[in-house]
Amino acid sequence: MRENAYAKVNLSLDVVSRKENGYHELSMIMVPLYFYDILTMEIALEMSFVSNIKYLTKDENNTVIKAIEVLRNEYKFQENFNISLTKHIPTQAGLAGGSADAAAAMRLVKRLLKLNISDSKMIDLAKLVGADVPFCIMNKPAMVSGIGEKLDFFKLNTDFNILLVKPKKGISTKIAFSQLDLNLCDHPDVNAMKNSLINNDYEGVIKNLKNSLEQPSLLLVPQIKEIKEDMLKLGMDGALMSGSGSTVFGITRDLDILEKANTYFREKKFFVRKTVVKK
Repeated sequence: MRENAYAKVNLSLDVVSRKENGYHELSMIMVPLYFYDILTMEIALEMSFVSNIKYLTKDENNTVIKAIEVLRNEYKFQENFNISLTKHIPTQAGLAGGSADAAAAMRLVKRLLKLNISDSKMIDLAKLVGADVPFCIMNKPAMVSGIGEKLDFFKLNTDFNILLVKPKKGISTKIAFSQLDLNLCDHPDVNAMKNSLINNDYEGVIKNLKNSLEQPSLLLVPQIKEIKEDMLKLGMDGALMSGSGSTVFGITRDLDILEKANTYFREKKFFVRKTVVKK
């Protein structure tokens, strides 16, 4: 049985505050993309995991294994699975690749074992796997808050093309947050981005592309700034780093500009992918 694990980008990301427990209060607009890993699973006598990415572990540091064990602890099933993961989403990219894989695993276990789990229960269990997993369970445009567990879904009515560009160096989310200065970073108007997407206000979308985590991540990987600048020089209407990086995405409605930028960054040997929002 197969499931697609969809990447995401943050069109707006505000780190509101730092909590006493070390976590951060967030407010952000997240959208899924038509760009995905492919996960297949079948019931088996023993657990097995294979992937085209050889360095992935086979213990609970692997988000797919962790997700399955969260469901096993809740529903006490004995079944094991043959698991095959084909990775397309790069790691340490700000695209939620690991979270998307975990969410796909949870959806597959639910289907394979015919478990009666509501969406709200799936989201509650997804919180135990990781902060982005609740969003990835549903794969719908949403305003996301708290530490990632509060989801307010909305209908996106604004169309545009996206170009993803990732430099070779990735960024650890933990390190990015540890070096974040809340007094120096951007604090975008997340509600304004949501309203622009709902009301087909393309100029409003471009105006409100901001991300608090660019402040530390630009220091960690200076190429992020260079990619953003190059995107705008090439004619993209807007450019922003997704999540904690290091992927930068450019937005345009002009297919000629999209192709020109695609060719430019491929020639520089970056990871590059053309895509659109999955509504």
